[in-house]
Amino acid sequence: MDIIEALEIIPKCILSIIILFIVTKIIGKKQVSQLSLFDYVVGISIGNFIAEMVINKEVQYIDGVVAMLVFGIFSYIVSWITMKSIVFRRFIIGVPTMIVEDGKIIEAGLKKTNIDINDFLEQCRLQGYFDINDISYAIMEASGDISILPKSNATPIVQKDMKIKGSNATITANLIIDGKFMNKNIKGCNLTLKQIRDELRKQGFTSEDEILLGIYSNNKMIFYKKDVPTKNYSLLE
Repeated sequence: MDIIEALEIIPKCILSIIILFIVTKIIGKKQVSQLSLFDYVVGISIGNFIAEMVINKEVQYIDGVVAMLVFGIFSYIVSWITMKSIVFRRFIIGVPTMIVEDGKIIEAGLKKTNIDINDFLEQCRLQGYFDINDISYAIMEASGDISILPKSNATPIVQKDMKIKGSNATITANLIIDGKFMNKNIKGCNLTLKQIRDELRKQGFTSEDEILLGIYSNNKMIFYKKDVPTKNYSLLE
């Protein structure tokens, strides 16, 4: 590519930015985290059109502009319909999904949102909840964000206002994940498989195969059972 061909790209880029700005105004103001799957697909498609228009000389520029406008207008129409129709909104945008309910992990919710228990624990830690036992409700929003409602005794409090002396924070260790023992973690907590199995039986479980997640927190073992049903899916729609 010589200098003349390179300079020809400049007006195309400027016009593409202008068209993209117009299309964005048509679609509406949304943050990336608020985009639905449909909006995300439209955005990727428009970006691909721009790249082809600017770089590929075989593509007619007017064809790319028309394609961008069509996608933008169609996206606006879909957004308008989702505001008017609840059924269409559920289909295009989706509905929130319960992941933790009344302190119990809903395995069906994890499967529905296509995340595993480790991904969920990571999201909890990113929001400041290193101990999953502090969570009363966790909901995967339609945008993909996870909303967490802590238990009443885990609500953040400024210790100096309470005039109490804080204790050292501890990391919660995972003892069982998806019915399998985490042997390194168990050894690191100075526990044995026998101690864990005894505690399982004490809490009414017959085998580690029944456990979705087992944790060791504040010198206590806490187990979350697999296949716990939820009764509040309909409340989230």
